[in-house]
Amino acid sequence: MKFGYFCNTTNWTNKPHTEILDEARDIAKYCDANNWNSIWFTEHHFNHEGMEACPNPLMMCTDIAARTKQIRLGQACNTITFWNPIRLAEDIATLDHLSNGRVEVGIGRGVYGREAVHLNVEADLKDQAKNKRLFQETLLIMKKAWTEKFFNHKGEFYVYPSPNYVWQHDMSPPNKETVDLKTNEIKKISVIPQPYQKPHPPITQVVDSVSSIEWAAKNGINCIMWIPTVKTLKKRFEVYKNAKSETEKRDVPMGEGITLVRDMFVAETMEDAKKLAGEHMVNYMKWVCHWRGLGNHMDPNEDLPVTKGKTDLLNYEFLHKRNMLFGTPEYVVEKIKELQSELNLKDLLVWSNFPGVKHEDALRSIKLFNEEVMPKISVDKQNIKRAS
Repeated sequence: MKFGYFCNTTNWTNKPHTEILDEARDIAKYCDANNWNSIWFTEHHFNHEGMEACPNPLMMCTDIAARTKQIRLGQACNTITFWNPIRLAEDIATLDHLSNGRVEVGIGRGVYGREAVHLNVEADLKDQAKNKRLFQETLLIMKKAWTEKFFNHKGEFYVYPSPNYVWQHDMSPPNKETVDLKTNEIKKISVIPQPYQKPHPPITQVVDSVSSIEWAAKNGINCIMWIPTVKTLKKRFEVYKNAKSETEKRDVPMGEGITLVRDMFVAETMEDAKKLAGEHMVNYMKWVCHWRGLGNHMDPNEDLPVTKGKTDLLNYEFLHKRNMLFGTPEYVVEKIKELQSELNLKDLLVWSNFPGVKHEDALRSIKLFNEEVMPKISVDKQNIKRAS
């Protein structure tokens, strides 16, 4: 199993932002020194409340690239509907070179309406169908920019190159690949640089819905999933497996192409895990579930009692049994074994620096996970391999 860290930086206690950055650097350098596979940063905007405090995961990855040697650098995600596709393609390709090919490209459509309407009105989440078309067209342009020496595009939202633009420069001889030699009108453009990794870095989409899972599988894109219970995840893993198998004309193993995020807090006792981080995790989930409700936390065909508010049932006990890796090393090991057994999970990202958790407590949890959980998972898998 590959282990990574989901570094959703937060600022619930209103620290100076330099402290938030230094804390993220501490985590990244520790994970890099201890051979974790990857670290992932998020993109959120206008969050004065403090639940999310990273507006640009690519800038975070660039900073971390300069401070680390081997850990892979992911974004969970770049909300590509907010970005100009060419600018984003250039920035990712540049980071791929700066890091010597350590980039994992994470993409998504966005979840918060106040972000979308202020960053790209075309991405307004009130029109989901239009947002999805914008997402798909943006990704198509990015792939063209990364893989074609010269490219053009004409779509619903973007046209490249700009129509009727004439280019003449004494140091740029006319080139039939880029201009009409009779009129000097630009016909194709190029992006510099193209990625270090060929044909481009791995692409992973943050997904929730069945339709998004199927679309990713059919388009050769990996997935990141987060909240659901094991029983619900199993159905979603099967959706991805079946769609990918059909598209690629092969029997895709369960779990291939899927990364799972789990909220994690390891402590010496179950009570310490709850005391140090439980309330903070519940508060974050109340933020998330204000919009989503509790549906993503439910088992298939499960019915919950009707309540007045969306989050009335949401407490530590409700969450813990469904999707949390909170507790002793022994408890967390058993929960990860369940994920392996039920889902054939290959890639796990964990998150501990929840809004309000003290940095020293989060880092202690990460170290306990590294020292007392990860080796047992690795040893178990090696023993299974030898036995077979």
